[in-house]
Amino acid sequence: IPVGEPVVLELESSDVIHSLWIPRLNGKVDLVPMHRNRLHLRADSAGRYLGECAEFCGHQHANMRLEIVAEPRADFERWYRAQLGTPAQPTDSLRRVGQGVFLGKGCPVCHNIAGTPASARSGPDLSHLASRRMIAAGTLPNTRGNLAGWILDPQGIKPGTKMPANQLLPSELEALLAYLESLR
Repeated sequence: IPVGEPVVLELESSDVIHSLWIPRLNGKVDLVPMHRNRLHLRADSAGRYLGECAEFCGHQHANMRLEIVAEPRADFERWYRAQLGTPAQPTDSLRRVGQGVFLGKGCPVCHNIAGTPASARSGPDLSHLASRRMIAAGTLPNTRGNLAGWILDPQGIKPGTKMPANQLLPSELEALLAYLESLR
């Protein structure tokens, strides 16, 4: 978000009541299924502001985190323009194979990647996955090892998550990781 400017987030839950809480920026707001709510934010200084779900919402309640990054307007605009862009298509054979693994192994049933046939919205948009600091709703740093573990056994990391385990050959996983790490 841009520093020193009011921001309004429109929020809605698809399943249960959540209570979004970003302590250093504002109070809590409930996310209620089938009801849109608003959260007003303003960060007066640049930095990272941590948030979480503050109301027990189910099995993975303790692993629902988020990070708000506040930056000067020019830095925010640069980031925002990049997020609107389509990631570059793979230029080397390993990443092209990885894109094929992604498209052919069921990932597009839940995920979107701009510029590809993957356009589902039930899981996170992965168009700029490599630019994120965290994965799995803020549970893990976005490293190659954590991404591999998350892809292969998400239930081992966050029991109850909606993402299924993926059985991939080592060569498929290597190619998929190379592709996902290129999505900036």
